[in-house]
Amino acid sequence: MSAMSTMSTPILEARDISIRFGGVEALRRVSLHVMPGEVLALAGDNGAGKSTLIKIISGVYHADAGQLLFNGTPMQLRDPQDARAQGIETIYQDLALADNLDVGSNIFLGREPVRRQFGIQVIDRERMAQVAREVLERLDIVIPARKLRGPVKMLSGGQRQAIAIGRAIYWNAHVLIMDEPTAALGVPEQRKVMELIAALKAEGVAVVLISHNLHDIFAIADRIVVLRRGEVAGERRVADTNGDEIVRLMVGDTYADARGPAH
Repeated sequence: MSAMSTMSTPILEARDISIRFGGVEALRRVSLHVMPGEVLALAGDNGAGKSTLIKIISGVYHADAGQLLFNGTPMQLRDPQDARAQGIETIYQDLALADNLDVGSNIFLGREPVRRQFGIQVIDRERMAQVAREVLERLDIVIPARKLRGPVKMLSGGQRQAIAIGRAIYWNAHVLIMDEPTAALGVPEQRKVMELIAALKAEGVAVVLISHNLHDIFAIADRIVVLRRGEVAGERRVADTNGDEIVRLMVGDTYADARGPAH
């Protein structure tokens, strides 16, 4: 029996989450959970409610009804800082990197270490550079030393994604939410991101993966929760399902109609 299966308490759980925007009910009684060391894929068509749910879990939106629990304890998130303090980090598609700053500055963005010099506090750039090297080494990411000191806008998409992941791990993320992490990457960099997710899983980090890419989902996820029109359309273990079933859950009867009668 795996270590994950012996743990009965989810590290993160959403219970009956609902939220309205004006007259639109964006989420209706949505529940899901993720265990330590598990990769949970959140799938659904555009407008299914994936981004809304993620923004509630990361403290950006506040649900009208329902409850969030962390390690079995109810939590109230006032803002994203509260989520990060719990150990919930979110990497959006835009990565939220400061393009003109170097790797170390991006890892510490807004939380820079300081040291005293001539009686005054100054940013400890050597410490930031050292941490950048250590984090990238831990994730087995190779970035030449000269590029570590340069602006991150000069790096590849995969390297930038690795920096965003590294930042989350350095700040002790227990739950990492990744929004379409391979969408803008070439095949070799997609493979590297999948390797990073596998490494996080091995370290006991829970990963919530939002993706349209069924190949990615089936390559790395343990379970899949499918949202459709703001509700949970189904939940499946990856080992017990296939791409056709997941697409059918995502789009409903329209998929069966398009496929025609079963043979």
